[in-house]
Amino acid sequence: MIKRKIIDYLYVMIGSAITGLGISLFTNPAQIAPGGVSGIATILYHVFGFDVGLTIFILSIPIFIIGIKLFGKRYGLMSLFGTFSLSFFTSLWCKVFGYNGILDYTKDMSIWLSCLYGGVLCGCGIGIVLKSGSNTGGTDIIALILSKYTHIPTGTSLLIVDGIIIAISAFVFSIESALYAVIVSYIISLVINKIVITMGTGYAKTAFIISDSLEDIGKFIIHNMDRSGTIVKAKGLYSNQDKPILMVVLPNYSISRLVQFVHEVDPNAFMTILDTHQVLGEGFTPIEKLVNINENDVTSK
Repeated sequence: MIKRKIIDYLYVMIGSAITGLGISLFTNPAQIAPGGVSGIATILYHVFGFDVGLTIFILSIPIFIIGIKLFGKRYGLMSLFGTFSLSFFTSLWCKVFGYNGILDYTKDMSIWLSCLYGGVLCGCGIGIVLKSGSNTGGTDIIALILSKYTHIPTGTSLLIVDGIIIAISAFVFSIESALYAVIVSYIISLVINKIVITMGTGYAKTAFIISDSLEDIGKFIIHNMDRSGTIVKAKGLYSNQDKPILMVVLPNYSISRLVQFVHEVDPNAFMTILDTHQVLGEGFTPIEKLVNINENDVTSK
């Protein structure tokens, strides 16, 4: 258990260092603000000259406190460590390499290189942090708050929040800069989903778990992940013995935590994880919202 915790904190440090490198070397010097607290920090640096890493930390702390009050243990010590690590490494790389990056922005190709390498580095870094079950704080908490009180899906909420930040960057920098930011955001999400997490690209995941420790796993899901699940009666085809299956639906960002915990309590557990592109009901999109949409479609026709 202690070894697993140490590995998780190393994941957070390494991921934050890589993300900070992408911000300090590429996106910030290129005036690209692809959403998130780092996007706000980029805007504030170019307008007021505030240190990017320090701004990330200052902006993230009140958001983090709100997340703690609303979501409890989900945003514990490790998330605070992720916030601090990202701000620290971003400031460190800015000091080491300078605030103007390593590319010559009088050349048009430098912007495209910043989009590509900034997006890949940030995507890899954030993905590594997510594999630890942590996050770097910031707008993902705002998105969860928006989702909690409006019942808008978390992915859509995050898209709205980041979209507002990108729109602001269009007024501060230029429309071209905002369009580049959209490209970087897409690259980041692509890298997280396809390369680092390697668990598909669906909106959520459905996990089926067969284990001798289903009771412990169920308690973890309820008390630590603020979710629930369903026990399905089943029988092994070869053994002909009763083998109950735990089915649980989780947002993408939570699946790594579940996999890690299952491995800790039962290394011999059997898990199947499926992409789930639409989830209706408590904790996700209300069913009546989809019904209303379908009724409106029929009426309009």
